Amino acid sequence: MSETLKSLVATGTKLWLDSIDPELTIKNRKLGATGATSNPIIVADLLKTGRFDKDLIRFMDGNDDEAVAWKATDMLVKQAQEVFLPVWEQTKGNDGWVSFELDPLLEDSACKLSLKERIAKYVELGIKWNAGHKNRMIKIPNTEAGLGAVPELCAAGITLNITLTFTPRQYFAARDALWQGAQKRKDMSTLKSVYSIFVSRVDQYTEKHVPTLSPEAQGMVGIVNAKNIWKLNQDFWKDKKLNLQQELIFASTGTKKKSDPPGKYVEAFAGSDIETNPPATNDAVEATGVTITKHIHELPPQAVIDEINKKVDFDHLEATLMSEGTAKFAEPHKALIALIGEKRKQLKSAHA
Repeated sequence: MSETLKSLVATGTKLWLDSIDPELTIKNRKLGATGATSNPIIVADLLKTGRFDKDLIRFMDGNDDEAVAWKATDMLVKQAQEVFLPVWEQTKGNDGWVSFELDPLLEDSACKLSLKERIAKYVELGIKWNAGHKNRMIKIPNTEAGLGAVPELCAAGITLNITLTFTPRQYFAARDALWQGAQKRKDMSTLKSVYSIFVSRVDQYTEKHVPTLSPEAQGMVGIVNAKNIWKLNQDFWKDKKLNLQQELIFASTGTKKKSDPPGKYVEAFAGSDIETNPPATNDAVEATGVTITKHIHELPPQAVIDEINKKVDFDHLEATLMSEGTAKFAEPHKALIALIGEKRKQLKSAHA
């Protein structure tokens, strides 16, 4: 393990990898990573390498492109689970998870299903893809349909990662839906939940929509917002006397501005909960050689916080980022299915 990432883990942060690349999961496990997350972009990028063509040929027999996409996703997530299973066993389920994202096309604008039907589909898929797995965490979006399925999935004993969360209002909705289901579980001792809070996307929003923020405040909104939600989460769970931690995932931790140091977000949340860092972010942070210390409790001066509260319309922020987020949710899955179609043609001609 590098000294920099070792120092991050030493602060109390769980380091998860924003990838399920079999080689990178093994590499980052050695660097201190204890879990991983997946999404259709990650799966597509892996399939483009050609490393899994033999598996695709096998999956394509008797299956359409969408079914092949899910079989490939299932295989890759399962391989990552094997890497982190010892962590899951050692921590008795508090760590060592790998996220499996449910069908993003349920959030596509072209989806013809009613809200009730989409909720039912999320429940059905959550149960299906969770069955038989110890350390698979089912990822579901913080949308009306996603949240509608949360109580039933949680009550069924399924561990959830509620993603696409940007604001305190959304956090409250997600947490309350989960707690509602948790109280119907047969066994509260296995309750584990995480809430993926997106960080850098918030700062991208304020640069575009709130250009009047001072230099001291611009680029800090994502950090302040996520730390506020972290405190809300800490306060809610502290008296529940649960075996396992109910945590935030600080997501979207890669910097988008070249002028920002690579560890801007990584260091800001050091000291608690989970960070899902892209492999390139881990490499860049590792290369700095700095020793990371605990910063989770630190906030900018009150004047900066007051300016953020005054100038940032969080309702507009949420509406804008959710509109973009659901598109980013569905479009990559369509692209993954299209990629399988192209792969089918290539592999067929290559083996003709």
